[in-house]
This record gives sequence, structure tokens and C-alpha cells, in this order.
Amino acid sequence: MTRLSNATLGQIAAGVRRPAYDRAALRPGIVHLGLGAFARGHLAEYTEDALESRFGAWGITGASLQRPDQRDRLKPQDGLYTLLKLAPTGPELRVIGSVLDVLVAPESPAALVAKLASPETRIVSLTVTEKGYCHDPATGKLRADHPDIVHDLENPDAPRSAIGILVAGLRVRRAEGLGPFTALCCDNLPSNGHVLRGLVRDFAALTDDRLAAWIEANGAFPATMVDRIVPATTEADIAEVAKLTGLDDAAPVIGEPFRQWAIEDVFADGRPEWDQVGAQMVTEVAPFEFMKLRMLNGAHSSLAYLGYLAGHETVAEASGDPVLARFLQGLWSEIIPTVPAPQGVALADYAKALLARFQNPAIRHRTWQIAMDGSQKLPQRLLGTIRERLKAGAGIDHLALGVAAWMRYVTGTDEKGGAIDVRDPLAAEFKRRADVAGRNAEALSASLLGIEAIFGSDLPGEQRFRKPVTAHLAALFDKGAKATAASLG
Repeated sequence: MTRLSNATLGQIAAGVRRPAYDRAALRPGIVHLGLGAFARGHLAEYTEDALESRFGAWGITGASLQRPDQRDRLKPQDGLYTLLKLAPTGPELRVIGSVLDVLVAPESPAALVAKLASPETRIVSLTVTEKGYCHDPATGKLRADHPDIVHDLENPDAPRSAIGILVAGLRVRRAEGLGPFTALCCDNLPSNGHVLRGLVRDFAALTDDRLAAWIEANGAFPATMVDRIVPATTEADIAEVAKLTGLDDAAPVIGEPFRQWAIEDVFADGRPEWDQVGAQMVTEVAPFEFMKLRMLNGAHSSLAYLGYLAGHETVAEASGDPVLARFLQGLWSEIIPTVPAPQGVALADYAKALLARFQNPAIRHRTWQIAMDGSQKLPQRLLGTIRERLKAGAGIDHLALGVAAWMRYVTGTDEKGGAIDVRDPLAAEFKRRADVAGRNAEALSASLLGIEAIFGSDLPGEQRFRKPVTAHLAALFDKGAKATAASLG
């Protein structure tokens, strides 16, 4: 089958939306670190909408920080790819043209740093996942002992971490008399702009106090809240896109119709007019971010662990299970009292909308995918809510089950005795502790709670937390995930 590219775009099937502007006129004003499916299904589509509405000529240069796969898929396609939005009423397809090029950092760190230092680059955005920030999730501070940070401090001109790359680009810009670019974090981190500013400043201070002061005085680090379910693309998805479009596309993105983007309107050198195409430019992102982090992400993680253990491959299957749907309602009833509602948002309605999104049968968002990197996600998604509920003297039964389900999941063995592919920076540590504890819930709970990087120093000694988590973990071992969730009523 013919490959999607500039030359073949005219052959695409009727009804597929295609770029309605001159791609040759675009300028690479944005460099995006971590050009995965989410960035291409979110930031790149908002940028595409702005281009089609004749709002500027902002193009995107992607950068892969680890592997060349994305570059190798997109380069033969001239950066073009298909976005397939899966609605319950049927598929919607469009070709995205806002991505102009993809660099591969390990192949030439200097080339990526030069791109960040280019006067054309005005925004550097990031989706590198929580673990990509080389920080302590419990404190938000830079881990100076992280192997990538140690490497970048020793090799400032050949960085491999996102933080090291940002600082290297800013160092060159300052030396050449240029202003800083805007660093736009699009990852699910609490106060992500503030955290990124601190990490960049602290890394810079380890090498050059004057650079750190310049970044602090002149840098722009807007906070953001991003939301769209974008499952990992499968071979079946690639085949379906080829069938629907008539062209072979090695890099399609699958997503839900819903999207949301709240952005603090603080930029160093301009931005695309994303606000004209649906993004919310606000003075305070925190209420939107907080609502999403606790209500969507907290529910997503809890459902992923319980759903996987109960044998459900996707979020739609898991949330469509009446027992787990009731669990979600109970979970939200514990979360909502801890969430200040953003202006114009009714939290009960937001929860209903979340359940409808989760249950969209056209979206195959794998529970295993969401379950990745739990050690990085739990502190933000669940443990903050738990601390607040405990302080208020309120119950945490459903929240505690979410934590217990994570503990059961990271043992690496499912309810049928099969192996779980646990993807987490601490996976080896989890396995070591689980092998020692076996199926003894008291021993396993105590061991995992002892990981201070996840649970801090307060929660392990809090019996109102430790007791229900351990009891739920014992039930998960004895009765399984579905029966344990059902027991909550």
C-alpha cells in the first residue's frame, strides 16, 4: 500500500480531513521533547487548528529523548500522520501537518541543544512522563543523585535528561545574547510549571549561579492542565487507519473526541493562538489541574490496578463492569470533598462525564498501560487525597483499596498465577520485597509502605491508613479484585 507523505496526500480517501494551509510556510517555533502519542494527539492538534484558522505559522520540531522509532516512522511521511478520533457514533479522521521534523537526542545531543538555542525556537514543550523529570515526586525537588542528572552535570554539552537539555539550550541562548524560550510542561505533575522552573533553576545552579539567576529572572514556565485519553497505538489500529484512509501510516494516533487544555498565559516570546481554537488561557491553572489530577487520574490509576487484576484489558471493559463502576462512584464520593471546584464546573457533573469517557467502547485504553510507573503517580494521584481525608477525619475505604490494588499488582503475579509485566523505575525493588513477603499481606504492606520516596515518612505510621490498606490487600489475595471491590457496597 502507498505510504502517507506530502507527495501522496492527494490520494487519501474522501472524507479524511487534511491540512488546509501551506506547510512550506511554517516556521519551527516549537520544539517538543518527548513526541509520543499524547503530544501528537493534543498539543499538535491544537496547533493544527490554529494553523487552519490562519493564526500564525507555528511548526513543531519533535525530539525523541531515547529511541529513534518515532523519527523512523515519521520521516518517510514528511512528518504527516493520521489522528483517528474514536467516538461512540463512529470514527473521525484527519491528517496532522504541524510536525515538521523529529530529532533523536542520543544520536546528536549537540544538534538538539542547537535547535533549542536557535532564535526561531520560542517554546520548548514537554511530555516526558513523571519519571522524566528526575525529581523526587514526594518533594518536587531535583534528584542530584539521579544517574541522568549526574551524567548531565559531568557532560553539559551532551545532556540526556530533559532538565539537562533545557538548561543546555538556555545556557547557549544566554551566552549568545538571546532571551529564554518558554518551557511549557504538558505532563501530569502538580503545579507543573512551578516544579519545572525549580528543577531547571536548581540544575543550573549546580553549574553556574549566574545562569540560574538569569533563568529565574527571565524564564517563563506556564502551568498547564492537559486532558485527552490517547491509548497506545496497536498494530490493529495501524491496519484500521490504512483501511479507512487508503494509505499506509506507520505513526497514527488514536484518541477520544474530548480534549481540554488550560494554560497559564505567561509566555516569554509569544505563542500560537491556541485560545482561539478551544484552549483555556487562564490566570490560575491550579483548580483545573487539581480537579483532573484527583478525579480523573486518581480514578484512572485505581481502576487500572483493580481492572487488570479482575481480568479487564481496557478501561472501557473495567468501568463497564457494574461492580467496578460502583467502586468508581464510591471513590469519587471520597475525592470530591477534597477538590475546590474551578469556576463554572459542577464536580458531580464532571464525575458523570468522566464515567462516560471511561466507558466509551471505541477507546481501547489498556489498564496495563495506565498501571505503568505507579511509584511516580501514586503520590500525586491518590496519596495527597488520602492525607487530606485523614486530616479531616473522613473515611478512605475506596482510596485505600486503590493503594492496596497497586500493592497486589506490583507483586508481578496476577490472580491466575500469570506474570504481570510491571513497568516502573522501582520494579526490581518491588519484586525483591514481594519475593520476601510472599502472600502475607501484613508483611508486604509494611515493606512497600517503607518506601519513603512513595509514601513519605508520615503515612507508614498512620494506622487509619495502614489498617484498611492491609485489610484490602489481604482480601485481594484471598478473594480477588472483583469480590473485594464488591464488598465495599
